[in-house]
Amino acid sequence: MLSGHASGRTGFMLVRRKLVERLRAQGIHDPRVLAAFEDVPRHDLVPEALWGQAYKDTALPIGEGQTISAPGIVATMSAALGLRGAECVLEVGTGSGYQAAILSRLAARVISIERIPALAQAAQAALANLKVRNVEFYLGDGTCGRPEDAPFEAIVVTAGGPEVPRPLLEQLALGGRLVGPFGPRDAQQLLRIQRTGEASFTQEVLGRCDFVDLVGRNGWLP
Repeated sequence: MLSGHASGRTGFMLVRRKLVERLRAQGIHDPRVLAAFEDVPRHDLVPEALWGQAYKDTALPIGEGQTISAPGIVATMSAALGLRGAECVLEVGTGSGYQAAILSRLAARVISIERIPALAQAAQAALANLKVRNVEFYLGDGTCGRPEDAPFEAIVVTAGGPEVPRPLLEQLALGGRLVGPFGPRDAQQLLRIQRTGEASFTQEVLGRCDFVDLVGRNGWLP
């Protein structure tokens, strides 16, 4: 079980259970995903001043012009990856570390890339405090992926780009899934892409969404 300095408090445990009930009502039925959301203390990954809002289904500011995504969208993306526990997952955009903490319960290995040093450092410290041991952190341009660790059975992109970065598609394993928000800033769509062959992919639209910019060589320019 994950443990944070406040995660054992009865009040936070109760609101996490209520969060899981809301996620189930929204159509999230994967028991492993629901268990991860009940276990991970989201309040430990946001500023203390926002603890009272930590389990609302809303994005919250984490500094540096970035946000922690709403639990509902994190759950949708996590479930869409279809993880079974043995996968190596690439996360593009560490942010607060919440998505990485959830993925740590669903996959064998998580590689997370963040471009903003302050966020990378804070997320690494927070997950260390939560005793998460299967997440590796790297500072850099996540739109380039991490070819030295490819291929990946799953890739999650936590910021909105104009299109799916080609390097990420190239680093996706055969049968692997990529989930992320793409398209114009005012008309983003959450996509699930599966690699079906050397140069063939299927694409499914999961819904409309609104994310901060995916900044990088293969995303929006700074």
